Amino acid sequence: MNFIVSSTTLLRHLQSISGVLATSNTLPILDNFLFEINDGNLSVSASDLETTMRTHLDVEAKESGKIAIPAKLLLEVLKNLPDQPCAFIVDMNNFGIEIAYDNGKSKMVGYSGDDYPKTPNFTSSNSLKIAGEIISKAINKTIFATGNDDLRPVMSGVFCQITPEEITFVATDAHKLVRYRRTDSQATGSSSFILPKKPLNLLKSNIRGDEEVLVEYDESNVIFTFNDIVLVCRLIDGKYPNYEAVIPKENPNILTIDRAQFLSSIKRVSIFANKTTHQIKLKLTGSELALSAEDIDFSNESNERLTCNYDGDDMEIGFNSRFLMEMLNNMDTAEIRLEMSDPSRAGLLTPGTKDNEHEDVLMLVMPVMLNR
Repeated sequence: MNFIVSSTTLLRHLQSISGVLATSNTLPILDNFLFEINDGNLSVSASDLETTMRTHLDVEAKESGKIAIPAKLLLEVLKNLPDQPCAFIVDMNNFGIEIAYDNGKSKMVGYSGDDYPKTPNFTSSNSLKIAGEIISKAINKTIFATGNDDLRPVMSGVFCQITPEEITFVATDAHKLVRYRRTDSQATGSSSFILPKKPLNLLKSNIRGDEEVLVEYDESNVIFTFNDIVLVCRLIDGKYPNYEAVIPKENPNILTIDRAQFLSSIKRVSIFANKTTHQIKLKLTGSELALSAEDIDFSNESNERLTCNYDGDDMEIGFNSRFLMEMLNNMDTAEIRLEMSDPSRAGLLTPGTKDNEHEDVLMLVMPVMLNR
C-alpha cells in the first residue's frame, strides 16, 4: 500500500481531526490515525470511541488498503517539513511505514487497520440541512452555560430540540441557562437529543460559516457532514430537565442598559467581591443603577453608579458576577434588557434590539441571596 501526498495538505487535514484524540486512551490503537485508500481517495479517521472524525483527500495511489499510523509521531514529522510531496511506503506484512521526502526519510511502525474500532452502524431517516453559520453561533451562545457535574451528565451537553417550525438549543448548569432559537432552519419531523461538549467544540473549530451542514441522527448517534469532514458522535443518554418551567413568565421590572458600559462596570466592581460567592449587588431606583460588591473578610468594597432606563419598583438583587460577565460577553447587541420579578427569582437577559428576526436569545441567571 503506497501513496504520494502533499505534506501541507495532509497536515491540514490531520490537524482538523486531531482534536478528537484523547490524551490517555484505554485502547492503544486510538493513539493512531486510521488511513484507508479506495480508488485514489484517502480517508483518515481519528476516534476516542465516543466521537469519530473523518476527513477525505485525493492522493496518488495505485492500490487500496488500510493501516493505523501513530498520530503524534506523524503530526510532528509533517509539522517540520516544508511543502513537498511525501511518499508513504507501507509494508502490510509487518505494518512498517516509511515516509520519503526530498532530503531524507522517516520510519515508524503502525497497526493493522482491521483492529481499529468500527464506526457505529447508522440507521436513520432523520436529517436536516443547516447553515454552518447558524450551528457555529448556536454553539458559541450556549456551550459556556453547560454544567461539569459528572453526576448529572445530561446537563453537561447542549439540548437540541427540532420541530418543523424551529430549532432550539438549550444549555444549563442549574445556576444559569441559555435558550437559543432559530426559525429559519426547519426539519421535516420533530425530535430532540443532547449533544456532548467535545464534538461541539470540534464542530466550532472546523466550521467556516459559509457552508451547509448535513445533520443526520437516530436514538443514539448524530452525524455532521460538511466540507470534507464527517463527525460522528454518541449522544448523551437521558431526559433533559423541563427548562421552560424554570423561566419566569411575569417580569414587570425591566432594566435597559448599554451592554459594554454595564459589563465594564461589573468587571471593575467584581474585583472586590467575595472570592467564594462572587456576589455583586444591583440596586435599582428610578433611572439609576448602583452596583456594589464587598469582601467583609478583607474589608474590601467597591461601588459604582450608572444611568439606565429602568421601568419597575425599586429593588435590590444579588447575582454571581462571573455568570453575568459570561452572559454579557456572549451577547452582541449594543443594549441589553434585564427582566426581573423579585430578588429571589431568576433574572432574564435578552438583547435590547433584534438584529435578526429569525433569532431569539434568552439567558437566565439565578440570583444570589443578599447578606443583610
